[in-house]
Amino acid sequence: MKSPSLSTPEFKAFARRFFPFLQWWPRVDRGTLRADTIAGLTGAVVVLPQGVAFATIAGMPPEYGLYAAMIPAVIAALFGSSWHLVSGPTTAISIVIYSTMSGLAVPGTPEYIRLVLVVTFLTGIFQLAMGLARMGALVNFISHTVVLGFTAGAGLLIIGTQIKHFFGIPMPRGISFAETLHQTLLGLDDINWYVTSVGMITLLVGLFIKRRYHKLPYMIIAMIAGGLYSALLGMIPQLETGGQIETVKALSGIFPQFSVPDLTLESIRKTASIAVAITMLGLTEAVSIARAIAVRSEQRIDGNQEFIGQGLSNLFGSFFSAYASSGSFNRSGINYEAGARTPLAAVLSAAFLLMIVLLVAPLVQFLPVPAMAGILFMVAWGLIDLKQIRGIIRTSLPESVVLGVTLTATLFVQLEFAIYAGILLSLMLYLKRTSHPVILDVKPDPAPDSYHYSADTGLPDCPQLKCLRINGSVFFGAVDHIQQTLHEIGERSPQKHVLVVASGINFVDVAGAELFVHEAKRRQRLGGGLYFYRLKDEVIRLLNRGGYINTIGSDHLFPVKARALAAIYPKLDSATCRDCKLRIFRECRDRLPDGTLRAIAL
Repeated sequence: MKSPSLSTPEFKAFARRFFPFLQWWPRVDRGTLRADTIAGLTGAVVVLPQGVAFATIAGMPPEYGLYAAMIPAVIAALFGSSWHLVSGPTTAISIVIYSTMSGLAVPGTPEYIRLVLVVTFLTGIFQLAMGLARMGALVNFISHTVVLGFTAGAGLLIIGTQIKHFFGIPMPRGISFAETLHQTLLGLDDINWYVTSVGMITLLVGLFIKRRYHKLPYMIIAMIAGGLYSALLGMIPQLETGGQIETVKALSGIFPQFSVPDLTLESIRKTASIAVAITMLGLTEAVSIARAIAVRSEQRIDGNQEFIGQGLSNLFGSFFSAYASSGSFNRSGINYEAGARTPLAAVLSAAFLLMIVLLVAPLVQFLPVPAMAGILFMVAWGLIDLKQIRGIIRTSLPESVVLGVTLTATLFVQLEFAIYAGILLSLMLYLKRTSHPVILDVKPDPAPDSYHYSADTGLPDCPQLKCLRINGSVFFGAVDHIQQTLHEIGERSPQKHVLVVASGINFVDVAGAELFVHEAKRRQRLGGGLYFYRLKDEVIRLLNRGGYINTIGSDHLFPVKARALAAIYPKLDSATCRDCKLRIFRECRDRLPDGTLRAIAL
């Protein structure tokens, strides 16, 4: 048997599915390489201070934030579907790691680092498994409101963790957000104003550069300003600064160190639940950012492939001393704005970062801790989207509840529980909405030759026939609400016939079909009937396959533009129509249901 050629379309499709970089690699030429090089260099300059800052948030040595921006960024670029998504350390994941892992080990210690790398490995495994299982659509169930509330809470938590460094107030390590606020109020008299001035200079310079010269690397400039100001304070012997201002620890290693995660049963038991939370958060970040940029770049994003790319990036990253990473909105946005044409820009960014670190590594040890706190204050404030929060509060009470619960849980309970709580509440609200489809009281459009039914005709109800429109799926969760509405019709009025305008029913399951059969039988016992106008073909096929149509009656189903009322009207009671003066339907204006002319009857 002849073996398949490597040049066949089938093999190429297979290769591109498992090696997605084969799809964009042929597009690389001199022009794209130049654009990607510029974008990669820009990204490397941006991620340098972010990597150090995010590692500080995560309770890791500063070099680990840079490791997370190297190997994971390369793997995610090669195996993801987005041309512009840049992976690496992120604020949200960093704060989750610190908040959840600090209870298991002292941040910064070898034991802490060991467990964090186990979390990274498990996160990669979970993400990869979800991608291979084609579960990319799951992130659609994590609402934007949950992410907004969580990131706002994460921003406040970051501010809380840096207050002691910014103001020089002694505080115990690992205290809660509420206790941090309490300790801050008690320690107002102990503020070290020299330490605070270093943080303030850094913060003000960063904000000024960001607002007036937004294309410049404001974080790096702010760090340099804070470092120079701190050095100046140290050169003035007359100043009593309350002791030497603390500086960031020197980078102990420049190149990502190869390390095998300690996958003992005890380590997995301690970290598995944390890894699940980071898995969902990381995938939500990555896919949401990739889709947001794809709208501008007009690229189609494959959510399952992004799952695979993120999973492989964390899996490989755990062997190269990188803590859990995901897509970064800031770096991805800058990558796109800088003119990146292919994912090669993210690969080059990691290479440039390594070269830059070789030059600046010795200088990191001179960076004052309060200056880093000022940088993190800027990062944290950027996470709190006040405009969108105000918009949600003005627009929707249920969404405001989701926002409030997620934000409160982020601040006052374990962060992985905050993510689960937000997701669970969003799903509950979604299920509540879908289980209560809108049921409108409609009447036939009085316009001549119109086939439509409207809720705003102003016409009164017919004493014998009720017309309803159901907007939503009729599934097991919605059956009770729909059944209750249909029963209330009989309780409020003597209407025995019900016409359902079914154009808004997209799906019916077995429970929904059983509901239709039950209601049809009930209406028949009352001497009436249940009718459907514009029922979709897929729903009709379901009713046929299950034999439900035999009870409902095929003559009770009316296709689009059919005169449903003309067919139902002869089944109404003539005596009731004779005494009725409403003349709601066109069919009842001239004749009674038995065919008698109204002129003769009157």
